[in-house]
Amino acid sequence: MRRPGSADGFDRMMLSDLTRRFSKPRCRSLALATYVWLAAAVPISGLVARPAFAASDVPPATATSSSSTASSARPASPARASAEVGPASTVHRPSPASGASGASGASPASAASAASAASGTSASEAEAPAPTPPRRHPPLSADDAKNATERAIDMRQRFTQEVTRRLNVPASEQRAYGDRLQKALAETGLGDLAGEYVAMVDRAPNVQALFIYFRATPSNAWLMIGASPVGTGWPGQYDHFLTPLGVFHHSPDNMDFRAEGTTNDNGIRGYGARDMRIYDFGWVDGERGWGRGGKSPMRFQMHATDPDRLEPLLGIRHSKGCVRIPASLNTFLDRHGILDDDYQARVEAGKSLWVLRRDRDITPIAGRYLVVIDSARKTRPAWSPAPGRNAWSKLPKSGDTAD
Repeated sequence: MRRPGSADGFDRMMLSDLTRRFSKPRCRSLALATYVWLAAAVPISGLVARPAFAASDVPPATATSSSSTASSARPASPARASAEVGPASTVHRPSPASGASGASGASPASAASAASAASGTSASEAEAPAPTPPRRHPPLSADDAKNATERAIDMRQRFTQEVTRRLNVPASEQRAYGDRLQKALAETGLGDLAGEYVAMVDRAPNVQALFIYFRATPSNAWLMIGASPVGTGWPGQYDHFLTPLGVFHHSPDNMDFRAEGTTNDNGIRGYGARDMRIYDFGWVDGERGWGRGGKSPMRFQMHATDPDRLEPLLGIRHSKGCVRIPASLNTFLDRHGILDDDYQARVEAGKSLWVLRRDRDITPIAGRYLVVIDSARKTRPAWSPAPGRNAWSKLPKSGDTAD
């Protein structure tokens, strides 16, 4: 129990109480007082130092738990309006360094918890840093809109050349999904979004596809750049979430990272081959796919998957809640910075971001939003085929539980 007015829990009057007993002679009392003070100073200083060591010895699980707790107090939610920040940037992301030192943990909540023993500051008093608002560009002029549309058409050709897993979506379906995209954006206050790329995922079990769209101005129709099969959350097993619905802001507040290419206990390269990029959208409230359901915080990411064992299964629900994408699509998004406009803003401000490719060829009409919808289609369209029997042949035991 900490005494009032004492940061280290010891009553400072205790030493003076001892010295009052020796009032004469003065020299002897001074020497004795000095001796008593030295004897008391060692254990006091040792005990004072202990909270600092305790703060730096917080295990990684503690730091992660603190971050999760913070996220549940203020969970990420779909983007509200164009002037606001999207959902993924509302909660601070744990830093890779948190495993080495809890005192330098990446979440304010965990840092405050670790330091409270020494400083007396409650973890609940610490606030997450204000999220960085998305960069906004002025509306395109008629000439700029024409040039931007030409760039988008050229990007469509690049998509065909660079992405190996593609879906041949009919024109009527392209327009229908453009309407679904517009509806989802309008519901979150982004109905006038234009002049940048947007990625959209249909998590419906009979579709499982990602689409890239662009329009130069709000009066233009959405133009589809390309589509690929994906894998979203597969409910029915423990720790498997339904992929969350909404509009998610790809912000450097939740910094992306890259795959190491190592295998997990199931022999699966969960994040794909080495150097594949993991798009991190931060903590969101996910719908549990096990037990009685309900909501829990989950880390929402979009990433490649094992190229040999799991990528052939794209086109069905198979993840723990993240969006799995083909490796060639991952590289395409990464190289051209399709969703990297807010990352590019930091680069232009003089920041050095190691996660960005050195050989990237970023488009000037990059965007920042991932939209997830559920068309609830009752039958599978011919343009989005399910994986064939051969796709399951390389799936190892327990491979269904790997992500």
